[in-house]
Amino acid sequence: MTGPLGGGRGPDGPDDGPGAAPRIPGPRAAGDDLDPPPFLLPPVSTVHSATPVAVPQLPHNVLKSLLGAWALAACSTEETAAVEAHLTECAPCADEALRLRDAVGLLHNDVELDLDPLLRSRVLENCLGRRAARIPVPAWAAPYDTETARLDALLRDFGEADWETPLRLKWFDGREPVSRGTTVAGVIGHLLSVDGLVASALGLDDPVAPEAATGAPSQPHPTHVPYSPYSPAERTERFWHSARTPAAREVRAAWRGQAHTLVRTVSFAGRGVAELSVSYGDFTLPLRDALLDRAFECWVHADDIAQAVHYPYAPPSGPHLHDMIELAVRQLPAALAARRRAGLAGPARRLVTAGSPGRSLHLEVEGAGGGHWHIPLDSPGAIGDPEQSVAQIALDAVEFCQLVAGHVMPAEVAVGQEGDREAIRDVLFAAASLSRL
Repeated sequence: MTGPLGGGRGPDGPDDGPGAAPRIPGPRAAGDDLDPPPFLLPPVSTVHSATPVAVPQLPHNVLKSLLGAWALAACSTEETAAVEAHLTECAPCADEALRLRDAVGLLHNDVELDLDPLLRSRVLENCLGRRAARIPVPAWAAPYDTETARLDALLRDFGEADWETPLRLKWFDGREPVSRGTTVAGVIGHLLSVDGLVASALGLDDPVAPEAATGAPSQPHPTHVPYSPYSPAERTERFWHSARTPAAREVRAAWRGQAHTLVRTVSFAGRGVAELSVSYGDFTLPLRDALLDRAFECWVHADDIAQAVHYPYAPPSGPHLHDMIELAVRQLPAALAARRRAGLAGPARRLVTAGSPGRSLHLEVEGAGGGHWHIPLDSPGAIGDPEQSVAQIALDAVEFCQLVAGHVMPAEVAVGQEGDREAIRDVLFAAASLSRL
């Protein structure tokens, strides 16, 4: 009886017939009797040579351990020949070699490492689509934002004793140098109270209560009529003697919070707010200049504090320092005219040239933030004419700022001078008279 597979001796059947298929498969054919499989193609790095390579006889466990190196083309020529000869005889190693070669193909996938030039724009576009852009700080408010942040960084690690470090605030009252003793905490209170002038102009909370002054309104003034009940010096004295004056560490938090509020407010207010008038009592400044003035005073007093606690403090960056110097230069003609009215400067004189704005002085400020300016000597509202220059002054940028701050007196400042001595003296004293408490 023939079995289900045909042939062979079943339990009930005879031996297979001569034409029947064998019940048990025959031995497996040798690898070299078939077409070579793709994994037996030699690696790219295999060295081909016309000289036959001797195939070393290596144990099976050694050949199996070389399969990984062979797949990475890291074997020597003799090892490569031995492994490939072994793969034609050992089916398990041949299967393992195939898997290793496939894995190596994944590791060696060619990828372009240069970034897509449009990647940045696509990422930014996607980010802006998901979240609105931050409101940038106006360029004219950046010096104030920077200088308040730098001073705050200096104060961050102060201990209790540092806040009580004594120092003297110096300025020039138009005739002679004066000073006022206080502490580090007192200086921050001074900055807080005078910055309140800007806060008041913007309709924000004023740290110096306006209702304390006779007849002063208790509500914020309309933005088109700036209100300031006190001059900077009066505000500071009132704040220092106020029962509501915060403690040393609290005054820093109050000052820094007010600075943040001012920067945030002008950033959201738009372009028109830059020309809003800020009253200083006896004069006014547009908001853009008032914040620059506050940045200048913040740096000057930060340097006072740093010297008192024996800590180095760098001047502002070149562009910010240039803006501060230019603000002082723009105020010099009016300061010179005020000193002339008080009998503290020489009389105005006009040159014979028809239509001329009068004499001018060439001011050269050297160093980072410096520049060249021609200051009108006889007409405060005129533009200095280089052709009518009668004198020249050259001095360092930081030293010029110290003169404007009243920290260096006109007779002490190191300047290069040439020309009309009276004009030079008048301009130097006018620069010092810009200082105040």
